[in-house]
Parts: sequence; structure tokens; C-alpha cells
Amino acid sequence: MLSSCNKLSENPKSVIVSSQFYQTSSDATAAVNAVYGTLNSDPTGDFPLYGRQLNLLVENASDNQLYSPSNTNPDVRALGTETYISSNSRVQKVWQQLYYGINRANIAIDNVPAISMDTVLRDRLVRESKFIRALLYFNLVRLYGDVPLVLHNPSSTDISSLLTTRTPADSVYSQIIADLKDATNLPKTYDATDIGRATGGAAQTLLAKVYLTRQDWTDALTRLNIVINGGYGYSLFPNYYDAFQKATKNGQEHIFSVQFATNLGEANSTQYLSESFLSFNTGTFPIDIPVDSSLYKLFSANDARRAVTFYTSVYNAATGQTVVYNNAYTPYFNKFVDYSLSPLTSQSLSGVNYPVLRYADVLLMQAEALNEVNGSPTAAAYAAINQVRTRAGIANLTAGLDQADFRDSVFLERRKEFIQEGHRWFDLVRQGGTVLVDALHKVAAKSAASSTNTLFPIPLVEIQENPKLKQNPGYN
Repeated sequence: MLSSCNKLSENPKSVIVSSQFYQTSSDATAAVNAVYGTLNSDPTGDFPLYGRQLNLLVENASDNQLYSPSNTNPDVRALGTETYISSNSRVQKVWQQLYYGINRANIAIDNVPAISMDTVLRDRLVRESKFIRALLYFNLVRLYGDVPLVLHNPSSTDISSLLTTRTPADSVYSQIIADLKDATNLPKTYDATDIGRATGGAAQTLLAKVYLTRQDWTDALTRLNIVINGGYGYSLFPNYYDAFQKATKNGQEHIFSVQFATNLGEANSTQYLSESFLSFNTGTFPIDIPVDSSLYKLFSANDARRAVTFYTSVYNAATGQTVVYNNAYTPYFNKFVDYSLSPLTSQSLSGVNYPVLRYADVLLMQAEALNEVNGSPTAAAYAAINQVRTRAGIANLTAGLDQADFRDSVFLERRKEFIQEGHRWFDLVRQGGTVLVDALHKVAAKSAASSTNTLFPIPLVEIQENPKLKQNPGYN
């Protein structure tokens, strides 16, 4: 037996290794599809990044949202009370998901260009990966500050050679901008088979948002004008309700959305934000709730956004009765509830997308940037914010405001427009000063907030595994 096995030649045929995989156009497409997959799924079965995980940080740690009273997870509760620490599992999970997506993007960016295939498709796939890498790094640098800038898949198994220090935020932003500038060459639209992929308009919009965050108002306006006047076809839905419905997803207002679908079997990704509806017919509390009734009261009775953002009663088809919720925890969040499902409690099958970039954001960014560039609101700035207000069914903004009052009006409009869409904490932080802390201190549960909370801690496990990483101020 030994003499019959004196030659062994292996070329794994049942296991795909990287040297075998990146060979065809189909391989390239599959690799980039895997990059998109990091946005709506998690390899361990946890909440997807854009299916609830990111919202746990930027909504629960804002003045909009609180954990459910029935939630016993101490790490989730700590996010809602601004008492989170570096060992918080949710802070760690977001860090890991962001770098997981970046690594997949890096792999595609490194390997797809070497594939012999249609060059137009090849370039497009690389640019889509750059868009997603930029989006993920944009989240990272805003959440954690200086972060390691990793642009290639590790080629060594020597752990010590892979340890890296935190890269200054300015350098991370430079890479984000470079990736997005290349991604602006993406197509304006796709046919039905590729709906949901990043477009040139999405790259221009995200680039404008990066410039706005950096307070580079002039470059932000340049990009916003391209989005508005560049023939991309974006506009507001006449009805605010349509921005959050399965039947109208990927529509005229949606610039880039993370895709969720129904009845995909094992391939289905769960949109956990829809499960705010699980209280229906069960008596349990939703996953996350408004901080208190003050959030609901921000809206006038004729503001169409109020009924879309919250629900206080629901018709129960099983009993033919309307269930009216009247307790300390109502109203509940409504935006991501998929009302096409039957029964309504099957929200784990929600097909409602997560809108990362909407045209309403473009208009409100334009209003903000015009006000900052000119030292006071211009007619164009009023026109931009009033488009959003008119769609909501409320009166135009009062004329004659000074720069500070107009700025406050824009941020208030942003708060009402984007509840549960992952904007609020970022908007509070980028205003600087004590704005974040002052806003949080208005919520009884968030009295522990301090200037430390303008960044999240570097996850403790990352520092333990990589001594080159240093912690953010105020955290152990």
C-alpha cells in the first residue's frame, strides 16, 4: 500500500481558492455582489449592518431613540443611556462589520482588474466596490475617528506584520474622496437586472455629504449641483409614504438603498428594523422606541411625515378590530414596517429597503451649504428646504431668518425627515461644540452624556489583539 502511494499531485478541485476563482466575468460579478452582501447580512447571523446594527449606535445614542423596555441586553441599554464602554458588544460588532465589508471590497478591487473580460463591465465593478469601500470608511471615521486605513487583502499569515496603527482622519477622508471621485464615473442608471447597484449619482451625493461633513461648503455645492442638474432624474416622491414602501422602492427619490427582499428562502436577509411591529397581537414591546412623546410632538398635526414615521393603532385583520396602543411607550416607529405582508407579524420577511441616500437629503444639504457659503440663507436655500416642507404638507419656512436661525431650521427639518434612517447622531456631532451633549441632556435617560460621546470607543478586543491601537479619550 505504501509503495502504491509514492506520488501525490494535488490541485484542489472541490475547494475554490483565490488563484482559481478570479477567472471569468461571472467570478467578477459574484465577488462584487459579495461586497454588497456585507450591507444587508452578517456572516454570523447577527443583525445586518443596515438592518439594525448601525442604527443601534447612531439612533439609540442620539436624542431620537431608546431601547425597548423589554430589552434585557445590557450593551443595547448602555447605548441608549450613553453609558457604553469599550467592551460593548454592539460597538465591537459595527467595527467588525465595517472592516468585513472593506476587506471584501479590497479583494474585489485588487483581483477584478486582472480578469480578462469586457473592460466596461470590469471598470464598473471595480468602481462599485470603491463606492462601498468609501461608504464604509465614511461610517468608520465618523464613528471612531482615526482608524486603520487598510486597502489590500493581507497576503501574509504573520500576525505581527498585519498589526497597524490608526491612520489620521484626514488621510482616511482623502482615500474616501479618491474612491468616490472614481465612482462618479459609474452609470446614471441600470436596467432591471441590476437595480440597486451604486450609480454615478450615488457617488456624487455621497461625495457631497463627505464635503459637507468636512465643512467644505463650496465643493459640497459643486457636487450637489451635479446631482440636481446632471440629468440623473432624481426628484421627491409626491407622497412621503412612498419613500418607505416595498412597491415603490428604488424609485425616483432613492439614490442608494440597501436592498431587502421577501421570500428568497435561505438567501433572505432580515430587515430587523421592520420588527418594531412585533408588538402587534403579541403584547410584547417593539425592538426600539422613540425617546419619549416629545419626538412625536415635533410634528404638527398636518405634517404628513408624522403618520408615516409613527403608528399608534393598527387594524387587526384576524379579529376585524383596530388595536389602539395607549401606554407610556407609544407611539411606535413605523417607517420600515412592510404592510404588504400577511400576517403583518411576519416582519422578518420585510422587503422594505434601507434608504442610505435620498433626494430629500440632497435638497437639505443644498440649503445648508448655501446658507454657510453666503453667510445667510439665499432664495435658492429657501427653495430647497421648502421643497421638502411642501411635500410634507406644511407651510414654507419663515422668510428673513439670519444664518444661525436658518441653520437651526435645516437641522430640525433633517431630524423630522430622517428619523430611523441613521442621520441624527452624525448631524448632532458635526455641528460641533456642545450641541450633541445639550441635545442628549434633554432626554432623561441620557443624562450621563458627555463630550466623550462625540466618538465611540475603539473596541477593547481590537486593542487587546493589536497593541498599536490607542483608545479614544475618555474610554478605558
